[in-house]
Amino acid sequence: MEKIKVTINGKEYSFEKRKSVWQAAKENGFEIPSFCMYKGICTDGDCGVCLAKVNGEIVKTCRLPITDGMDVRTYDAEIFEARKAALEKIIAKHDGRCLTCFKNTQCELQDLAYIYECDGEIGSDIELEARNRENKFFIYDTNRCIHCHRCIDVCSFLQGVGAISEKDGKLVFASEGARACVSCGNCLQACPVGAITPKAASYNVHNHQKTLTTCSYCGVGCQLELYSYNGKLTGVRGAKGVNHELTCVKGRFAFNFVNHPARLKTPLIRKDGVLVPCSWDEAFAAIKEAFDKAKAHGPESMAGLSSARCTNEENYLFQKFMRTVAGTNNVDHCARLCHASTVAGLARSFGSGAMTNSINEAEKTDVFLVTGSNTTETHPVIAAGIRRALARGARLIVAEPRRIDLCRDASIFLQIRPGTNVAFLNGMMKAIVEAKAWNKEFVAEHCEGAEEFFAGLETVSVSECAEICGINEHRLREAAKLYAGVENAAIYYAMGVTQHSTGTDGVMSVANLAMLTGQIGRLGTGVNPLRGQNNVQGSCDMGALPGDLTGYQKTANAEARAKFEAAWNCELPQNVGLTSTEMIEKIEEGKIRFLYIMGENPLVSDADLNRTAEAFRNPDCFKVVQDIFLTETAEIADVVLPAASFAEKLGTFTSTERKVQLVRPAISPVGDSLPDWKIICELAGYLGADGFDFTSPSEIMDEIASVTPSYGGISYARLENGGLHWPCPDAEHPGTPMLHKDGNFTRGKGLLSFRPYKPAVDQVDEEYPLLLTTGRVLYQYHTATMTGKNEQIQEIAGENFVEINYSDAEQYGIDEGDIVKVSSPRGSVQAHARITARVAEGVLFMPFHYADNPANKLTAEHLDPIAKIPEFKVNKVKITKLS
Repeated sequence: MEKIKVTINGKEYSFEKRKSVWQAAKENGFEIPSFCMYKGICTDGDCGVCLAKVNGEIVKTCRLPITDGMDVRTYDAEIFEARKAALEKIIAKHDGRCLTCFKNTQCELQDLAYIYECDGEIGSDIELEARNRENKFFIYDTNRCIHCHRCIDVCSFLQGVGAISEKDGKLVFASEGARACVSCGNCLQACPVGAITPKAASYNVHNHQKTLTTCSYCGVGCQLELYSYNGKLTGVRGAKGVNHELTCVKGRFAFNFVNHPARLKTPLIRKDGVLVPCSWDEAFAAIKEAFDKAKAHGPESMAGLSSARCTNEENYLFQKFMRTVAGTNNVDHCARLCHASTVAGLARSFGSGAMTNSINEAEKTDVFLVTGSNTTETHPVIAAGIRRALARGARLIVAEPRRIDLCRDASIFLQIRPGTNVAFLNGMMKAIVEAKAWNKEFVAEHCEGAEEFFAGLETVSVSECAEICGINEHRLREAAKLYAGVENAAIYYAMGVTQHSTGTDGVMSVANLAMLTGQIGRLGTGVNPLRGQNNVQGSCDMGALPGDLTGYQKTANAEARAKFEAAWNCELPQNVGLTSTEMIEKIEEGKIRFLYIMGENPLVSDADLNRTAEAFRNPDCFKVVQDIFLTETAEIADVVLPAASFAEKLGTFTSTERKVQLVRPAISPVGDSLPDWKIICELAGYLGADGFDFTSPSEIMDEIASVTPSYGGISYARLENGGLHWPCPDAEHPGTPMLHKDGNFTRGKGLLSFRPYKPAVDQVDEEYPLLLTTGRVLYQYHTATMTGKNEQIQEIAGENFVEINYSDAEQYGIDEGDIVKVSSPRGSVQAHARITARVAEGVLFMPFHYADNPANKLTAEHLDPIAKIPEFKVNKVKITKLS
């Protein structure tokens, strides 16, 4: 392609592709003001301010394409006056109450009016109207709107929702249907004036402090700017990073838990059956007494649950505490309940149990296969990236038991039965082999186990797999052809694949599909498990697992153990400890006498909650809970320790794409609460242990780097310049955004291992004729400990519900909104009925967030034999109308 030559302000520039005059000027350092241009998108171009001279004529430049030989001048006296005149037209129709505006001092119209010496009367041509309140979280004010359409563009082209339109000169926010507003607030951040403003924040006041940090919700690792004033958070804005300044509703608006009056501010101790405030010394003394008593029964009487919501440094110290002070490998965390099967399955197949590619590689992907992931609700920023890729021509396959929001964008939607992931993936692979569409060269060169794998595949048929899944065979073959027939295909999955008694088989089947087609080791391809919590990847990396030290170095490996023993100056246990799911039985039996829980809430998140709650009530087990709120689990503790929130401490999180990023404090810890790392260090010191005399999290990271090869080159000094993807083995290494490059797997060659379909343990019967599957919703997070403190979120999604198909609702006489009882062999809960086509006949769906009538009273603790993860996704139930 011939280059386009354009002269800008007297100098010639060459461009390889066509773009607007405005973009060409900006790329070369020449600023042309504009309201309608935002992040390179301008669909309207009518703000009238983006004026420059093109071939001697003053014209709008936002959408004017460059042409060869064009002469552009971006500034002179005539251009100045023309821009001034355009600005004054806008000012005349703009609300003049600047001093009471949210954007005062940070308003782009204000700034340009000053630069261009505008002296026209503000608001001279406007008749003020009542403000239009369009959302629980923000306000739209027609009087301040300048009709630049940035909000429409960011919603449609960056967020991929399209909820905002303009009618009769006013913005309209869709509140229902496929294009309903998802309350992300990205329109608010894009607005150049004060037309869209938050209801519950005032962070643009000029004297509020701004702190760059990492979001504490899902595993995307969004970068945020926290605004604070007088010791309180006042607002959040998206920052530059993997999220490109976008956020979801939780990241932007659900920050008020940090300043919530229910925060724990002092230690609590149980006296006469009641938790009462106490001093840190009194709390530590009670813990020491119980700790010493339990340890007298041997180290296996001790256990600990670390946290995916705490920093890498805190998880590192927690597992170090359990192994060196308590002397046990009985340490685990909530990854056991979400992605333990990912760690186990991908480690067997690839040699590394983590996401293979980076998030922003979506722009290179030709076909996405999304299965076991309700991406728009659980990882909204990643879903927005997928939708941007689809807008440029990529294709999407969705295989899910529910008709999720992404289905409206899918080329192929396969509504598989709950628990049939392995059959679906085997059917895909069988169809690909029959079509001779598999990558023979990749398999021969980069994989082992192929002979046994293909022998296993011979035992299944596409039609049989389709029948098991309850889908059309032809559509299954179409999906296989689409996935295998493009240059770059990527698989995105989450807990719909992992939370099964065959979860490890499901993950290994995902890996098989990628290897069979050679869709791994290149940009825009790969196997991409989406981690549900902010630091669930990091807590695994840090060794908060019963059989792994940091960086997945095995406790059973004598060489690895010797390295840590030298570093920690102790003797370490070599057995594989208890998983969190196995701890319950040992607590029931009275064999665990001391349980230390940091930032976990198992009395809402664990399967078979009635059994878990009964076990936790065993008085022979002394329970210490360290958290930011008095959670359902903390309520039954013997000692409760108040911890600092993410906004009150320094540390790092590792995102789902293996990217280590800084978490920075915006305010001081509330009351007498302390960062978790400091609590662990002080408790270890109180118990007489050495090796915990750290004075800062950066010192802890230095120790992590010294014993963890994949983190060897990571330091706070380097992270100040942005995050690093592990493995990052030394200080000169740039990090590794993509694993297994060109088929060079961490384990050497990838392992193809056929996994036969095995039915879920729970199957419908006469008494329990329906299947229940569980999951998450957009507005809540995990056990709602944080999101549940937000008034607007609670108004929208504050109560549990059960989705039921129209046909089933008719059969059971259930109407929309009825209170129903859902029962399984484990227990019963009540919820409001939502009648929908999202679930198929015979299938119910409930979110697991709610402590009142928790869905996990119904779920079974049928464990995957390798990963020990419960089968949350397939549970036999019955439903009864109550009112």
